[in-house]
Amino acid sequence: MTLKQAYVVLNLLLVMALTWLPVSSSAADKPVKVYILSGQSNMVGIGQVTGGGSRWGSEFIEPVVSVYSGEYDPEANYDKLDPTNTIQLEKFGGVHPTPYPGGGTQIVRGFIQMKTTGIYELRPGYGGSTYNIMEVAGSEVYRRELGQDAVHTHIKLTAGEKVPFKVTYLTDQANGLGWIARIDIPGTLSTIVNQDGKFPYLLDDDGKWAARDDVWYKGVVTATANKWLSVDCGAGSNKIGPELGFGHVIGNFHDEPVLILKASQGNRSLGWDYLPPGSDQFEYEGQVYAGYKDSPAKWEQGTKPQPINWYAGKQYDECFGEVHQVLNNFDKEFPHWKGRGYEIAGFVWWQGHKDGGEPYASRYEQNLVHLIKTLRQEFDAPKAPFVIATIGFEGWNMSGPHKIVAEAQLAVSGEKGKYPEFTGNVLTVETRDFWRDPERSPKNQGFHYNQNAETYMLVGEALGKGMLKLLKPENDQP
Repeated sequence: MTLKQAYVVLNLLLVMALTWLPVSSSAADKPVKVYILSGQSNMVGIGQVTGGGSRWGSEFIEPVVSVYSGEYDPEANYDKLDPTNTIQLEKFGGVHPTPYPGGGTQIVRGFIQMKTTGIYELRPGYGGSTYNIMEVAGSEVYRRELGQDAVHTHIKLTAGEKVPFKVTYLTDQANGLGWIARIDIPGTLSTIVNQDGKFPYLLDDDGKWAARDDVWYKGVVTATANKWLSVDCGAGSNKIGPELGFGHVIGNFHDEPVLILKASQGNRSLGWDYLPPGSDQFEYEGQVYAGYKDSPAKWEQGTKPQPINWYAGKQYDECFGEVHQVLNNFDKEFPHWKGRGYEIAGFVWWQGHKDGGEPYASRYEQNLVHLIKTLRQEFDAPKAPFVIATIGFEGWNMSGPHKIVAEAQLAVSGEKGKYPEFTGNVLTVETRDFWRDPERSPKNQGFHYNQNAETYMLVGEALGKGMLKLLKPENDQP
């Protein structure tokens, strides 16, 4: 055997030996990290992704449809041709626009006048009538040719300015239906990311909303998306909750895959709907208030309560009962992780609006302490970190019972020292800095943080960073 042949054999043996060596446990073998998120409507997720679209109608002035002989000819200059028929359209847009006459290539001309200055996306047509070309102020804003996807070009329109529009239909399926959307509404995720340049990690290389392939989201009871984490895991396809910012922070931390399991419901109090098992009755101003499983919420002292179709803790039972159903069928629910198993990595709680009245506000702290202990026991996760977000309505101008709730949420945080058993494993993050006024938001709706997506993203990121503080010792923080 030559020296060269010996060298080749030696290398082959070395490769085979390395292949046969036991492989140490890697992230691919470790259990999935499960984070259980819960709370009321803001945990459900009400932050707007875009301004959405609405049927167009009153924005359009003096619409006229002209019919030209023959099928659409891309070489023809229809502005210089004589139409065979022309009709003033009494109704353009809405639900029942004036029908077009048909019989050739149909083109609508008129003017558009917006009430609000902004950047707009126009979506002319419905079904077969979406095959058209639309121009506004001489610029093409929409084109969809047969067999092709629609191409939108956004346009800035000034309030009160009257500009011409033209829609050229490419088939005989033409009508006055259409939708219009403002895409730069302050406080929507689209504006915050695409116009303001914030949270760039939410976009992929093509400028579209990115989906993670290492963080899976599943919602139960409400916000029931079941998919890789992306922007439409809130109350609807155009809504986000704190799971989005939280999921990115946590997903970047773990080598193992992450499951965000969200069980939430709007308009629910901790003192009644979410009251944890083991909570006792109490008396306040001549009334007896329900303990766990009692009904109704309260009754006069010395009288017999008349139950209603609800009981103290029913929302707790429903939300966390659904979580158990998912976890008990983990392999079936998540076949892409079959056989890996899971571990409860942490709990997240964002709630408090409905407890903003007495006596629930004053009892919020003790109820929250009981909730933390009960959930850890319920899911056999005594050491699982627990992160809470304060309510932040009106920011630092908050007052009254809601302020009592926020202070109660802060009081249970482990570093306060009030509950020594929570040191290093319970943390409350402050959200009042994240309040955004209605003028900078899609809606004037304070109890939903004015549906401002930046608020929801910042709360989610803060919850995620708070979780990391509990998962890693302070001296290991990057």
